[in-house]
Amino acid sequence: MTIVLTHKLTGLREVDAPHSLVAQFGPDHALQMDSGGRLDQWSIAYQTYGELNADKSNAILVCHALTGDQHVANAHPVTGKPGWWSTMVGPGRPIDTNRYFVICSNVIGGCMGTTGPASLNPSTGRPYGLELPIVTIRDMVRAQAKLIDKLGIDTLFCVVGGSMGGMQVLQWVASYPERVFSAMPIATAAKHSSQNIAFHEVGRQAVMADPDWRKGRYLEEGVIPTKGLAVARMAAHITYLSDEALQSKFGRKLQDRDAPTFSFDAEFQIENYLRYQGSSFVDRFDPNSYLYVTRACDYFDLAADYDGSLARAFQGVKTRFCVVSFNSDWLYPTSASRAIVHALNAGGASVSFVDIETDRGHDAFLLDLPEFIATSQGFLDSAAKARGLPPAAP
Repeated sequence: MTIVLTHKLTGLREVDAPHSLVAQFGPDHALQMDSGGRLDQWSIAYQTYGELNADKSNAILVCHALTGDQHVANAHPVTGKPGWWSTMVGPGRPIDTNRYFVICSNVIGGCMGTTGPASLNPSTGRPYGLELPIVTIRDMVRAQAKLIDKLGIDTLFCVVGGSMGGMQVLQWVASYPERVFSAMPIATAAKHSSQNIAFHEVGRQAVMADPDWRKGRYLEEGVIPTKGLAVARMAAHITYLSDEALQSKFGRKLQDRDAPTFSFDAEFQIENYLRYQGSSFVDRFDPNSYLYVTRACDYFDLAADYDGSLARAFQGVKTRFCVVSFNSDWLYPTSASRAIVHALNAGGASVSFVDIETDRGHDAFLLDLPEFIATSQGFLDSAAKARGLPPAAP
């Protein structure tokens, strides 16, 4: 079997031996899934930071985005790069690990230690491939709730996440309103738009059109459809940026040349940048996992579970909300966040809303933007005071 997502030092597959904590679940805690499938034996890989206080009232769950993982604030074991949200999580950051107990888990369907298509199916001894039941956002949250139960935590001080992570935040409040004191859905939507489904389908078709995909059984055949996955990542990455940011950073600048070479090489800097994004992505992500997590987003429509009324999903919830959007985000535009805010208001929830002006597009939530950091800090400080948590150490 080809080894994928290997740690540079040990050579072990992260999906089998993740460099993080792992919670194992058996038939007594089987995961019943929206598709009708069921996982009797499954695992969830996670990281924790900080210390849980005596009354277990300071726990924050960070939900990762589409291609993120549990390594939110520590060096990534495959790439060696800093945690994907080290701007937000860490000592003295808004999600202060000196103040809060922070949990971040890899989602069901992922490829960094939580059960996913690259994991071994205990019934066959082979990788699941497409035999893994289709995963939904609600399935991801169900799995997280079982982890939180295992950690002995009744109520989360805050659930926070951006993009697909924001969908999980919304689902958490809808599914477990009594367990979420405060929530920060960032750069997200309560349902996936037709345009976003279309972009995801292009990515999935790129993966499946790669001859090495082998109907999802590539691991058993010793190959990986890296070319298709790289193209999928290139296409998706465009949606994470904005036209203004692309013009400012790249414009029509040529790559390492003074004049066009009249070839199909990476003539422009933007081409070279996208090729790098694609080639580096395949080192840390499983192609089938990409199919699963994109499909999970596509199925997400929170109002559909409440007779088409998003307000009903939040009716009577006591959770404090801070909804954040970015004005140049065209993947999950400000209008999508406003729809969430309107539903929260109609449901009688306590909600604040900030639309941050920036040219950085959807990925702005991953950056160290002063207004975003200040907004997050202010909301969490206010919620912590209401929760009765002690102030941050000077």
